[in-house]
Amino acid sequence: MMPAEDERSRDLPAGHSWIEVDYRFPPGADGARQAQMLAVGQTAGSWDARHSHREKELRSHLGEVRSLALQEDGGTVATIAFPRGNLDGSMGALLTMIFGKYSLGGVARILALRLPADYGLQPRFGLPGLRQRLDVHGRPLIMAIFKPALGLDAAGHAEILAQAAMAGLDIIKDDEILPDLAEAPVLERWRACAPIIEARRDRSGRDLLYAVNLSGDARSLQEQARRLVAEGANALLLNVLTYGFAVLEALVRDPEVAVPIFAHPAFAGALCGAPEHGLAYGVVLGTLMAHAGADAVLYPAHYGSLPFSAADETAIVAALRARAVAPVPSAGVHPGTLAQILGDYGCEVILNAGTGIMDHPDGIGPGVLAFFEAWERWQQGESLRLEAVPPGPLHRALEKWGGG
Repeated sequence: MMPAEDERSRDLPAGHSWIEVDYRFPPGADGARQAQMLAVGQTAGSWDARHSHREKELRSHLGEVRSLALQEDGGTVATIAFPRGNLDGSMGALLTMIFGKYSLGGVARILALRLPADYGLQPRFGLPGLRQRLDVHGRPLIMAIFKPALGLDAAGHAEILAQAAMAGLDIIKDDEILPDLAEAPVLERWRACAPIIEARRDRSGRDLLYAVNLSGDARSLQEQARRLVAEGANALLLNVLTYGFAVLEALVRDPEVAVPIFAHPAFAGALCGAPEHGLAYGVVLGTLMAHAGADAVLYPAHYGSLPFSAADETAIVAALRARAVAPVPSAGVHPGTLAQILGDYGCEVILNAGTGIMDHPDGIGPGVLAFFEAWERWQQGESLRLEAVPPGPLHRALEKWGGG
């Protein structure tokens, strides 16, 4: 029997000796046979009489098919338990075991992954740590994205940040597309923005986090992160799925990189987008990210500009919150979506807007102020419909993007 929807991605007790995975096999596939192939082929495999003296040891490494459930459309959902002792605690070893070679030929989709609570890494900061660093409590955090994504030099980044910082922004990040380009080198971007952050801190007593995008091969990327933090950088952005979970794990473990790490979902659609293959978004952007040590994870809001389901978003958020990782709904977020987002999340969320701040009709500062105005109205139970909002930054935002 399958776990209930709200239990599928729960953590198992710390020290648990098994890892559980729910697979769906599509109509027409022999689900029972495929599940057994996975349980055996992705663990110890088969052996003959030459290894009979090792029978007990070998069997201890085999996976077990714990349940099979036939679905209405003819598909099958199987729960397979894998011995934790087959793994070294890394995400790479985990993924290789639960889907590695089988994914090349088998037709299946991983719906849920249940890991022991002490498997992998805990976030260094998570949402509580971000709040402490920013000294912001009781409201959602407001985050912006440098736009345009490409074509700005370091001074251009600083000019944008100055406008956003004056308006009270909490966090800003590079666009994930921006690597360490000659026209805007990563260290120069930080050096240009650092004085603005320091001035804002001196004036208001509150920090502003700038998540600088990391790029390069594994070694140079970690060295880049160390150089940035040594020069005072206070947050980092990593495209985890393109650079690898091992890179994230190395950064989280590195004592020289003790700053919050924001995980971007770039490439997630290639892993999760096919309906009958790959992994569910909740597994990749929820469970795996949370157990790999990310402090905050970005993903598309289901009412945003990308096609994304509410069920996927719910699964991601549940997995992140179970480990105090900050959920960051993104892609199409603007002041008019605030009421819907906070209705779903409450205040324990980071609102991440690119064009929803940078393209405000009156400029970047008013783009930030529109979010704060929307928050104040929501907190007081006041309408965010255009006709109910007085003239000002929020009214102008609603004129452009709508809301309610």
